[in-house]
This record gives sequence, structure tokens and C-alpha cells, in this order.
Amino acid sequence: MLKITDLVKRYGSGDPVLKNLDLTIEGESVVSIIGSSGAGKSTLLRCINRLVEPTSGTIELNGTDLTRLRGKNLRAARRKIGMVFQGFNLVDRLTVMENVQSGRLGYISTWSAITRRYPKQDIRRAYELMERVGIAHYADTRADQLSGGERQRVGVVRALMQEPDILLADEPTASLDPKTSEQIMGLLRDLSRELKLPVLINIHNVNEAKEYTDRIVGMRYGRIIFDDKPAMLDPAAMEAIYAGSPHADRSGGPDDKAAAS
Repeated sequence: MLKITDLVKRYGSGDPVLKNLDLTIEGESVVSIIGSSGAGKSTLLRCINRLVEPTSGTIELNGTDLTRLRGKNLRAARRKIGMVFQGFNLVDRLTVMENVQSGRLGYISTWSAITRRYPKQDIRRAYELMERVGIAHYADTRADQLSGGERQRVGVVRALMQEPDILLADEPTASLDPKTSEQIMGLLRDLSRELKLPVLINIHNVNEAKEYTDRIVGMRYGRIIFDDKPAMLDPAAMEAIYAGSPHADRSGGPDDKAAAS
């Protein structure tokens, strides 16, 4: 279970980007975070995995307060937080298998990583996951030869190789065409069910959030102002979340060209 309590993030002396935020996620639920650019969505995800340092508050994952961890204890905790990135974050010159195995860097020795002598059980698990998402036949293909959807599937498998307790996805479909976006969202939803894994997705496409997630969290100016089932996201809630946003798409969500917050 992820439990965030009274989370604040401030950069310098400016107003907080996150303002006394509370959020709890548990089970195999898929939760989407929506909101205009600048609402604090990406900052929230980056605070959870400590890519950004929270100013105050607590972030507990299965009872461990991540905000108190340092050094090797923090590195160990990060292994349990899978991350899927908008820009894929693959090493283009490496093969799909090599990129996938980078998800095991926190578990294997430096020598094994440098020489690419991966444990047999890790190779076997990688093939199982790649088969599940439809990219096993690309195992020996360089990452730069793949399409955007294929690259994102590699990113998903890499994150799952960490054996995470939660999966974070920061705008995972923003760089993809509509059809591929739906495939990736469906994949994340199905994997959550199969692996009993909570998934937290920062997403700009409200229609996809409604279709593929169990719960929608709406943010505005660093605060959560909506937290309910997709069916409850009515026009009034949309207006509260996106009112005055230059990126608001009144047909269902913010413009696809809007930058991630």
C-alpha cells in the first residue's frame, strides 16, 4: 500500500508545487492522475520515487517511510518502485534483452552487469514478460530499431523486472499514436490485474483515464480536488479541474499537445 500524508514540495522560495497532499493507493487498482500542465502531477510521481526530494510530509510504501531513507536503504526501496517514462529512457545501442535486464541492476553484482552475464532465472523471467507483452521476438534487436509502442513495452517489462510493489507511469502514452496509446493503457490495466500490482498513472488523456483506470485523481494548483470513480467525473468536476486552462479540451480532456506537468 502507498500512503502519502501531508506532502509538500516547494522549489526555492516560491509557492509550493504540492500543497499538503494526501493520497492512498492499495490493491491491484489502476489510478490515474489528471490535471492541467503545472498542476503537480509529475512532481508527485517524482517525489514518490525520490527523483525529487519532498519538502515535508510522509510517503509510506508498505509501512516504510520513503522520505526518511538514505543511501543503501533508499536504493533498496527504489527497487520496489517500478517507473515507466514518457520518453522510454532506453539505451538505443543495447538490445531489448539488455535494456530489460537493466531492471535487475539493483539485484545483481556490478561485474555481472558489466559483463552482461545475467542470472538464468532473470533471463527466463525476462522472456516470460516479453512474451506476455508481445516483444519476445525482439529480444536481440537494438532498441533504436523499434517503434514507439514497442519501445514503451520494453519500458514496461524493464520496470516489472524490478519485482515492484507499485508501478508508476509518467505520461506513458504521450509520445504514441491513439491506437498504440490505447494498447499500452490496456496492457497496464491487465498487468495490474494479473500481477496484483497497484499502478499510478500521470496522464493527459481524460478519455483514456475514464476507459482504462479504476479511479481518477484530479489535481489543480498542487492540490487534489477530485478523487472518485471514472463515472463520477462529470462536467462540473472537469470544469473544476481544468477551468481556465489553455490546454483544456472540452470534448474530454486537455489537448494532446500539452506538455506534461
